[in-house]
Amino acid sequence: MHAPIRLHCPITYDLALIRDLIRVYARHAKLPGPRVDHLVLAVNEAVTNVLDHGGGGGTVTAYTSPTSITVEICDSAGRLRPEHLATVERLPSPPADAEQLSLWLIHRLCDEVSLDHPHGHSRLRLRLDLPLSTYLRPWRGDGSSAAAS
Repeated sequence: MHAPIRLHCPITYDLALIRDLIRVYARHAKLPGPRVDHLVLAVNEAVTNVLDHGGGGGTVTAYTSPTSITVEICDSAGRLRPEHLATVERLPSPPADAEQLSLWLIHRLCDEVSLDHPHGHSRLRLRLDLPLSTYLRPWRGDGSSAAAS
């Protein structure tokens, strides 16, 4: 298995660049095509929220584990609160409020969304699971072990 690669970039108004970086990173991590689009859209929504409501300062960091890809969007202003997420988690259909809509959409596109506040910053964590075929070797049934492969 190859060494994991981390992506780390500042949040800027060049949203196309951030989308492209996330797209390439997700493809490298073997996220399937439609799920790549989900991640790109979710990150775009989160970064746009930082630019519109958080003051613009922050970072995007992506990393993989053997079973998932995670993207952290850190907002230096720290304005995103747990109650913002809790409100949209319970909504069965898209809200009319544009600010809530992006968080609602992020929740629908990702397998897990979490928030914490290290050092006064808001850190939104978006996780998408990788397909089993990415990290499990197929069973051969011929008595050979995976270590011999």
